[in-house]
Amino acid sequence: MDFFSWVMITAGFGMAIGSLGTGIGQGLAVKSALEGVARNPGASGKILTTMMIGLAMIESLAIYVFVVAMIILFANPFQDVVLELLAK
Repeated sequence: MDFFSWVMITAGFGMAIGSLGTGIGQGLAVKSALEGVARNPGASGKILTTMMIGLAMIESLAIYVFVVAMIILFANPFQDVVLELLAK
């Protein structure tokens, strides 16, 4: 396989692993927040606000993974070096 095929596979695996971690983290955060609201409905405002801030922080991981995958696909800084090594 050539270099560009490996780049696409690597970007795909990176997105999959990053999305998996993000999904698990968000699921656990929502689960814990809902358990807290079920135990103490009076504190639901504070719990849900804190949960939303936490979800935004967790979602930033997915955005960073997406940005890195796009850099790997379209602006790979090692592209010239690898192609030069493959040509030898």
